[in-house]
Amino acid sequence: MKIRTRKFLGTIATVLWLGLYALFVMALGGKYVVGLGMAMELPFYLLGGIAWIPVAMIIIRWMSRPDQV
Repeated sequence: MKIRTRKFLGTIATVLWLGLYALFVMALGGKYVVGLGMAMELPFYLLGGIAWIPVAMIIIRWMSRPDQV
């Protein structure tokens, strides 16, 4: 697969991943965390705010691979 195609597919995958992840974290936070006070909400949203990065890194690493000859 050419790098141009991988970047196109990776961009779509990243946008889909972030959208679904954000909805999931908001649903979890709204159901279980909201109303428990700042001591529970702050760590949850800090962790939730950075937990998407490893998956995005995997997608970006895949997108950046050189073309196979």
